[in-house]
Amino acid sequence: MKGAFTMAPGSSIVTVVPESDCGDDGLSEALGSISLDVESSSKPWSTSLANVALSSLAGLNDLLECPVCTNSMRPPILQCPNGHTICSSCKHRVDNHCPTCRQELGNIRCLALEKVADQLQLPCKYQSMGCAEIHPYKNKLKHEELCRFRPYNCPYAGSECLITGDVPFLVSHLINDHKVDLHEGCTFNHRYVKPNPYEVENATWMLTVFKCFGQHFCLHFEAFLLGMAPVYMAFLRFMGEESEAQGFGYSLEVGGGGRKLTWQGTPRSIRDSHRKVRDSFDGLIIHRNMALFFSGGSRQELKLRVTGRIWREQGQ
Repeated sequence: MKGAFTMAPGSSIVTVVPESDCGDDGLSEALGSISLDVESSSKPWSTSLANVALSSLAGLNDLLECPVCTNSMRPPILQCPNGHTICSSCKHRVDNHCPTCRQELGNIRCLALEKVADQLQLPCKYQSMGCAEIHPYKNKLKHEELCRFRPYNCPYAGSECLITGDVPFLVSHLINDHKVDLHEGCTFNHRYVKPNPYEVENATWMLTVFKCFGQHFCLHFEAFLLGMAPVYMAFLRFMGEESEAQGFGYSLEVGGGGRKLTWQGTPRSIRDSHRKVRDSFDGLIIHRNMALFFSGGSRQELKLRVTGRIWREQGQ
């Protein structure tokens, strides 16, 4: 009998045990028959049943977790002669030997677990962060890779920070851990000074965060080599999704000596790393000779003033 496992708001969860085709004794136990009406929350025993359902769901997730990469396994799911499972992509990583019992792995597939995976419909792993979508198991991982509720990487440049989280958490992290300044308002006027402008390779200035229209934006300014030419670059990133970033525009301006350069564009989402934005040249680029001209004086010190503003596009 084919198994069916569905979990959706306001619906029932029913699990039917399929006939096992592999030797994992935990499979049938985790798939024990459950029936839960989640709309019966007013009944005194409903919480207990909900806990049982969640426990079984956790058991299924454990069974479908590859012991090597810890990702959820997708067909084809392989098993060793003793019934231990592994995802097919990890087979070469363990030299064709079971990571649990060290038996040699062949090409035996765990058909029962594959059937369970085909029938499952599971909530997104980012449900606690606001995602209400439910997907068939085989599509769940693809959705989670692009889910708009998945955590963002820390946008701080100049370090390999591994912190992830939602926007409010990252704003607090930037202020407290990276000592980033937070400014309120949609216009800015920043001065960048460097005593020796001839040392430009991978020079990064402190990131600045702006709160504007109830959103947060990151202003980057850094120096790097464009081929053999030293350049400075300023650009803006939006702390949110690319689709939301399209609702805003910004301009940057730098000048001196009666000359000026301007840039106008759309902020990039922090889904794109600062290096990706920089390498796509999506911002205000100033060659060193022009930067020194704007700085005035003896041209021995960089003194650039970058001004700009952020606006909401019409119709947004």
